[in-house]
Amino acid sequence: MSSHTATGDRLSVAEDLLSLLRTTTTEPRPDEQLEALTLAVAADLPVLLWGEPGIGKTAALTQLAASLDLPLTTVIASVHEPSDFSGLPIVGDDPAVEGVPMAPPQWAVELVRAGRGLLFLDELSTATPAVQAALLRVVLERKVGALRLPPGVRIVAAANPRASAADGWELSPPLANRFVHLYWVHDREVVVRGLGGVWPRAELPRLIAGRLPQAVAFARRAVCGFLEARPTLIHRLPNSETRRGGAWPSPRSWEAALTLLAFGTAAGVSRDVLALLVRGAVGDGPGLELLAHLDRMELPDPESLLADPDAAELPERGDLRQAALEAVVAAVGARPERARWEAGWAVLVR
Repeated sequence: MSSHTATGDRLSVAEDLLSLLRTTTTEPRPDEQLEALTLAVAADLPVLLWGEPGIGKTAALTQLAASLDLPLTTVIASVHEPSDFSGLPIVGDDPAVEGVPMAPPQWAVELVRAGRGLLFLDELSTATPAVQAALLRVVLERKVGALRLPPGVRIVAAANPRASAADGWELSPPLANRFVHLYWVHDREVVVRGLGGVWPRAELPRLIAGRLPQAVAFARRAVCGFLEARPTLIHRLPNSETRRGGAWPSPRSWEAALTLLAFGTAAGVSRDVLALLVRGAVGDGPGLELLAHLDRMELPDPESLLADPDAAELPERGDLRQAALEAVVAAVGARPERARWEAGWAVLVR
């Protein structure tokens, strides 16, 4: 046996070992990060995953594309020119009459040809300001040169914080405001079980058809009612450059929050998942205020509780139960009649 043949055999065995190491399975497992990501993708909103290098952002998106049966197209923003996103001018026979069309890159043509897919814009925080400007139309209008990406294409990006990015830049406010920002952190149990060969499976949310009209009505009532009470939060551009590159409130991002709230309500997601999504759309402060507003919307009417104390249903969460009982006490104090006093005590002792 020649040395060349022996080396080839050893490499073949090495490939077999690598194949075994790369063979993994998935399982349905609660994962709030993955659930929030999948819901935002289902809502057709551009998502930006923030996380330190090596945290698993790319692996999560690869698994997401496989689970949703979407072809994955990866474009590393930092190694492309602005013309790769805005298109290259192609001069025809009579440009004065026909104009100069902008030819799209091959990856965009392939996405249009497929009609569906997951466009992954990687290393976004290492893209120069000129490239970020060219990406604005791609992210919001789904336009690449003269091509419009089909509705079946979803957009997800990933970025490292500037401090840990290679030659990193802060995101421009116009680009940052087009994304739902999710901050990816590692879960010890997920990592350990995944290294053992079993990763959590990304699954599309089960939207309940009968809930759709109510979900839309609830989301609109919640967001509109909140902004009527807090009009200064309709548009608030942060002062610091770093915060401008994240989630902040604007009419555009409030529309995204409303969409996510409707999807989350129709899917019946947990409050923790909803918090990740809302805060990722409009920022931590406005997002937490909106969540508190949702809690107040769910409080029972104190007059209804006083009208039928025996049938009164109080919230299970301690803080909401306390707020409901305080509302009952305030209602009795506003009109302290004997019957209302007795009804109030009946509610309080439940």
